[in-house]
Amino acid sequence: MSQEACVRRTPWDIAFTAEPAEVAALRRILRLHLGAWGLQYLVDEAQLCVSELVSNVITHVGPGTPATLAVSMRGTHLRIEVHDPDTRALPTLCDASMESEEGRGMALVDAVADRWGVLLCPDRKVTWCELTTRLTTADGHVEPLSLMRAEALLRHYAAAAEPGHRAEASRLTSTVAEETVIAAITDLLHWFRAHGRDAEDMLDRAQMRFEAEYAAQPQGW
Repeated sequence: MSQEACVRRTPWDIAFTAEPAEVAALRRILRLHLGAWGLQYLVDEAQLCVSELVSNVITHVGPGTPATLAVSMRGTHLRIEVHDPDTRALPTLCDASMESEEGRGMALVDAVADRWGVLLCPDRKVTWCELTTRLTTADGHVEPLSLMRAEALLRHYAAAAEPGHRAEASRLTSTVAEETVIAAITDLLHWFRAHGRDAEDMLDRAQMRFEAEYAAQPQGW
């Protein structure tokens, strides 16, 4: 039904000055890279982590601090690092109340990341966090939810149409998949007509939605 694909996710880093105005730019850069990597479903969590890690440097090390954002894959986890030159101001996880802004940064990172920590080097501090992905390998490919839903539906549809077909089979063969898709669409058209709906209008609306979603996908999907 689908082909396995590899996505080369080359580590990257960018130097910046720890200022509030830089946060939005770093978030945009991260979003673009994650889209190219096929990991746009992690954008919200990853952007939150970057915002809080950078804000932590601004608050506890000081505005104007030269820093670096580094993003890479660590196995099947997305790793986000912020490097700064102060090895004394260590981030801590505080039990911050909703009323208090102080100490909430790492609490938010802790809430969305799979793990986080601090590395002390002779000339710098590295605060990092890692986010879980749905990847099985670092260069693997994650299918859009639309494809996963379609495959699950078609496996069950094929099982209902052919009692001998195993619904739990991991993949439909190409020939079976094509015939199943055609049969499913035909049955849906019958369902629409039986309920007094315009079957051609349904096809037109589905085509328009498909074209809009396809145009919005990153290249390579």
